[in-house]
Amino acid sequence: MVLFQVEGWDLKTNEVSYDSANTKKQNKKKERKEKAKKAHERRLKETEDEHNNYAVEKEGEDEVEPQGSPESRKVSKKAQADRKSSSITEKHDSTSNKRKRSDSNGSSELAKADSEEAVISKKPLTALQQKMMAKLSGSRFRWINEQLYTITSENALELIKKQPELFDEYHDGFRSQVQAWPENPVDVFVEQFRARSQKPVNAPGGLPGLAADKKIVVADMGCGEAQLAQDLQNFYAQYNRKQKKHFKKNCVVHSFDLKKANKLVTVADIRNVPLPDGSCTVVVFCLALMGTNFLDFIKEAYRLLAPRGELWIAEIKSRFADRQGDEFVNAIKLLGFFHKKTDDTNKMFTRFEFFKPPQEIIEERKAKLERRQKFIEVESEKEELETKRSKNPEGKWLLKPCIYKRR
Repeated sequence: MVLFQVEGWDLKTNEVSYDSANTKKQNKKKERKEKAKKAHERRLKETEDEHNNYAVEKEGEDEVEPQGSPESRKVSKKAQADRKSSSITEKHDSTSNKRKRSDSNGSSELAKADSEEAVISKKPLTALQQKMMAKLSGSRFRWINEQLYTITSENALELIKKQPELFDEYHDGFRSQVQAWPENPVDVFVEQFRARSQKPVNAPGGLPGLAADKKIVVADMGCGEAQLAQDLQNFYAQYNRKQKKHFKKNCVVHSFDLKKANKLVTVADIRNVPLPDGSCTVVVFCLALMGTNFLDFIKEAYRLLAPRGELWIAEIKSRFADRQGDEFVNAIKLLGFFHKKTDDTNKMFTRFEFFKPPQEIIEERKAKLERRQKFIEVESEKEELETKRSKNPEGKWLLKPCIYKRR
């Protein structure tokens, strides 16, 4: 049983119509347009009838036989001609005035209707409609978010290619979520670049750069709208203007995601991006480990990084199966990375820093494990990880999907 009906809300489909609240006004506008059009046509018909009547009268007058003397007949004909001329002028003026009034009235009605239509179209949604639209948008965002967390990155790319509007809807909802956070992890990463740029590239405490030219090359994986790239471009442009020539730093950011939100973004499945081996010095995953196969992303980061290059990760705390992230760190280490730092001071996010060891450190570590007879143990742990992944994707047990509660 329906207790009430809110205008603009279809209870059967649970959808809000954008224009249903203005339907009656739009119908009235259409009726006024139709009335104005009919009035205009009626006046044109009256004018046509007047012309037809005048033509009939003229023919009748021509058939009347004039009487009297020839002179009187001449005077009568002249007076008759004058009267006819006067009558024609009066009728023409009357018809013209009527037509002008008709056109003016019709135009004013149409202009009035168009003006009201413009006002109606610009009229904002009511508070109830805005609330319902926000609720529907939130539900849509939660659905898209759940899809991206519970499918592989390959399937996610195919989904966005077929329905690119989903990417925009997701990031609209994501922006709304970010506004409620105490801090955005992207801003934290930008601050890290600023702080470590105060020291020379490749120096202790400084940022890692390529060995040949000390260029800082960043791969932002799952970049969204490439905020990191934009902020770093602005920072290094200002930084280099203030520095002397030999202190300037060259930073390049490659941004990858499922859709080209702007010119800075390259479309790619982030388990396989179009960059050569060892071409990057920092790889960033800022809330981007979303696919069920996210360890493939970590393997791709290892391929991209030059020796001593760094892997930066920020993830929501609630995703860690063990609550602390230790199991997650061990999995990353089994893929070849060395753990540098874990920062869990934020209430919502945990940040991790890893680095790719150069070959000499890899050999030293291997020799140390062999002396301790742990090398075979570590290799077996790697095999166990891959076996476990093949049976049950890591997106279901290592990092839980970030699924928002339905309201």
